[in-house]
Amino acid sequence: MARGGAQGLARVAVVVRAGAAPLWWCGVFAGGVGLLVPGLTGRRIGVCAGAALFLVAAAAVALVRRRRYAELARGASRAGRHDVLQDRAVSLRDWRRGHRWWLLAACALALGSAFAVPAAGGMLLAGAGTGLWLKAAWVGRRERAGDTLLWVRVDWLDARAGNPAGRAVKALRGTGVAAGDAAPGGARRRSAAPVRG
Repeated sequence: MARGGAQGLARVAVVVRAGAAPLWWCGVFAGGVGLLVPGLTGRRIGVCAGAALFLVAAAAVALVRRRRYAELARGASRAGRHDVLQDRAVSLRDWRRGHRWWLLAACALALGSAFAVPAAGGMLLAGAGTGLWLKAAWVGRRERAGDTLLWVRVDWLDARAGNPAGRAVKALRGTGVAAGDAAPGGARRRSAAPVRG
């Protein structure tokens, strides 16, 4: 926390999409390995079940708590001049460090499930990762429409540096679209130097 009442702020979209790549790649790995195991149901049924789980997980993760995000976005106040904008890489690192054991456990469960339903567990994880990408993209569309990047106080995130729309989050803050080093939606900004906005 900075002096004078200023706060450390993390980009909402970056925190949302922080788990997308790890879940996707864990899912791809577990699903690929799962295809090597015949399992109890056989590969064909496993892949069909996995495809259904992928779609359900992607839709559920992408849609859950959208109303809460929308309410927080509508009430976002302007970030203060002395607020500290957290770098994209720091937000990603903090989320992934906080969730590393959860990710390992999820990957292990997906691999173990292949002995019953080949590839299905991995495709479920990949679907969850895809859902996070879709949710971050939705947040990015709101940011572009409002011409405002959305930020959350770092100390309002949970113990694992996630949940940017959780109960502890009272309000979001906004900056111009040139602020920070992440584009709307949380992707890495292509322009050379980050700017305060």
